[in-house]
Amino acid sequence: MSRTQQKRLSKRTFEQWLSEYSVSHQNLVNKKIHWLCVPTIFVSLLGMGMSLSVWFTLVLSALVLLFYMRLSTPLFLAMGMFILICLSVMALLPWGFKVWAAVFVVAWIGQFIGHKIEGKKPSFFEDLQFLLIGPAWVANSLMGRKKSQA
Repeated sequence: MSRTQQKRLSKRTFEQWLSEYSVSHQNLVNKKIHWLCVPTIFVSLLGMGMSLSVWFTLVLSALVLLFYMRLSTPLFLAMGMFILICLSVMALLPWGFKVWAAVFVVAWIGQFIGHKIEGKKPSFFEDLQFLLIGPAWVANSLMGRKKSQA
């Protein structure tokens, strides 16, 4: 079994996830791009999902929250609040699927520009779970925490 496969099968702590994610997010410009684009991608995913199937999107959101709860109760609460804020934004901006998809694409372009500036590939190329760690990293960073307080 390769080292990457072993990492995937192991249960990492929130601190370990953040530490690994932070390796490719050291450049201040890349960090700022991520602080803007990661939440934008998250809300656009919810927007696209809600445009297609409200129930499926809500169930998927609940599963994502379970992932966060396993890592940290404060993270679970913060991300639950963030999802509620996203739903409020979507109510204020009743855009259709195509607009949310365009926002999604533009935000991802921003992410890749940030990684080009950083000179490191995105973390999710190694492990897709990092797609869920990105929002947690942003929440943790914006709360002024260097490490989680789980």
